[in-house]
Amino acid sequence: MNQIKVLVTGVGGGGLGEQTLKALKLSKLPLDIIAADVTPISKGLSQVKRAFIVPPASSSNYINEVLSICAAEKVNVLFCGSEAELKKLSKHRQQIIDAGIFFPINNDKVIATCLDKFKTAEFFRENNIPYPKTYKITCLSDIDQIGTFPLVLKPNTGAGGSANTMIVQSKDELFAFVKYLLGFYNEFVAQEYVGDPESEYTVGVLSDMNGKLINSIAINRFISSGLGNRIKVKNTSGRSELGEHLIISSGISQGEIGRFPLVTKQCEEIAQKIGSTGPLNIQCRLVNGKVYIFEINPRYSGTSSMRAMVGFNEPDLMIRHHYLNEPIKRNFEYDEGYVIRGLDEEYLPKKDK
Repeated sequence: MNQIKVLVTGVGGGGLGEQTLKALKLSKLPLDIIAADVTPISKGLSQVKRAFIVPPASSSNYINEVLSICAAEKVNVLFCGSEAELKKLSKHRQQIIDAGIFFPINNDKVIATCLDKFKTAEFFRENNIPYPKTYKITCLSDIDQIGTFPLVLKPNTGAGGSANTMIVQSKDELFAFVKYLLGFYNEFVAQEYVGDPESEYTVGVLSDMNGKLINSIAINRFISSGLGNRIKVKNTSGRSELGEHLIISSGISQGEIGRFPLVTKQCEEIAQKIGSTGPLNIQCRLVNGKVYIFEINPRYSGTSSMRAMVGFNEPDLMIRHHYLNEPIKRNFEYDEGYVIRGLDEEYLPKKDK
């Protein structure tokens, strides 16, 4: 088999791109992997033989730069490593395909719905799917409709790793934090805090590009430790069923990995209902036997490499099935156990100017 040239963008340390890169390195396919990032001070760039610097996805030159690299390097497959790049590249999907490049991302409708938290909540409401009560906040008076506590305040789009996310447990806190956030955002969401920290899962549901389910996998997250949480506050809401502390994940997932059928089967049904045609990463908690989803990411995951370790390698599967036209087994078996994380340092020597 000839080598398959793969470009992964956004490979800076700890993010989606680096995790995709790690998963690809675990593949047994003859891959020649190159990488790109916006800065040379990038952990992922140090892991490949050929590395490239590209402008930010917001730049008018971004698409041309990526396509120029693809042309010069004869790239066969492209993976994007950040949501900003996913948004930009998905708008140029046909241009990428016309260049002869396999670009395994989800469809535009799923991307548009899932990258907007309020649109995602509306989808749940319209389809009678359990979900945390979700309110769109655009002005201070919007909080008058809210009587549910505790709440999680977060940007309506973006906020990877729970950036700019806050927990509020009273009307006074809600008023203060909403007033603060309106200084930075035109809109954000207030979402009901549901479940206890031990019931949180990150779930991968992989469908092929024709919408047929391939398989699913879950990690029961350990978020009580320092590495696993961004916010941890004492529960003063009076709702003891939520646990002693209210916790928001840092996005750095670790925990027990496996099938968890009670969780994954519900997530599979939701992925099919939303019309997924690629990778889907679902953040949820299990409450009284029902999955309550607070976020869907229409992309590969920050846990993609951990999934690959146990035999669930999403980038590899997409290349095999769609690029190589190999038959793949659906609902295949994979290992189960625990995946844990720590810190991993990398030294990058200064280069001569």
